[in-house]
Amino acid sequence: MDEHKPLALIVEDNVEQNRIFAIALAEAGYNTVIVTRGDEALAKLAEVTPDLIILDLHLPAVAGEEILRAVRNDERLKQTQVILATADAQRVDYLKQDADLVLLKPVGFTQLRDLSKRLRAR
Repeated sequence: MDEHKPLALIVEDNVEQNRIFAIALAEAGYNTVIVTRGDEALAKLAEVTPDLIILDLHLPAVAGEEILRAVRNDERLKQTQVILATADAQRVDYLKQDADLVLLKPVGFTQLRDLSKRLRAR
């Protein structure tokens, strides 16, 4: 891992989607860490301070909504940007004020890469 690159935490239980996200974020200049369960995400967030989180809402063990709330309530993660990536358009309406960006699945490789580059530039 290149310590000069920003860190992106991918929280997604779909293996194929993880692969797409990881490659797109790497091309956008991020180091990536992938977790597939909500409880793993909370444990990883206790260890690292990512610059960006790609967050699915429907996860095993702990829901993405709870993870988003934990991130927004943690002073250490105040500067962390969160992209919600979900197919659940109804939940997004309720949560979009707490996210930096919302992407409705399916999320395309180029779309995520380009948006991640823009967020990094902020």
